[in-house]
Amino acid sequence: MRKVFSLIFVMFVITSCQEPQPRRPLEVRSGSFLKTSAERNKRLLKQETSLMQDLAQKDSLRKFQSSASGFLYAYEKRNSEDDRLAAPGDLVTLTYNIRTWNEDTLYRQEEIGVFKYLVDKEELFPGMRYSVKLLKEGEAATFLYPSSLGYGYHGDDDRIGPNTPLKCTLQIFKIESETQSE
Repeated sequence: MRKVFSLIFVMFVITSCQEPQPRRPLEVRSGSFLKTSAERNKRLLKQETSLMQDLAQKDSLRKFQSSASGFLYAYEKRNSEDDRLAAPGDLVTLTYNIRTWNEDTLYRQEEIGVFKYLVDKEELFPGMRYSVKLLKEGEAATFLYPSSLGYGYHGDDDRIGPNTPLKCTLQIFKIESETQSE
């Protein structure tokens, strides 16, 4: 009996002295989904950019300009007397509407109403956040956004579907600097 206990003790000591074996994942992912998704998004952006350029060229009423953020815009009303643009922290009073590139109205200006936006401190869709900083007080402009600068692949869970490029007209009524609004 003593030999059996000695043998068990020796086996226990031998097995406990081995390095612990790391657990291996049950399933190995290759990352191909992310690569495929990135490629699909690049193709979509390229198509939308091409279509956006075509829409801008066909619009005989407006002269569209390119922004550094990847959208196009055309002024409806200019303010040549003022040169101050909205900066982060400013309180901007504005109105806007949201349409598709086919001119289907998604949200009317009257529905949204006059809106107060604290620049870069509150949520707006990406294209609108960039656009607010391009206009001066009293100016209005029409913007063409690819879906990546709108509500993206998810939409807004209401009227704006997935991957919907947007057309918006934005008007800035007042810009109050951070020190003025306190």
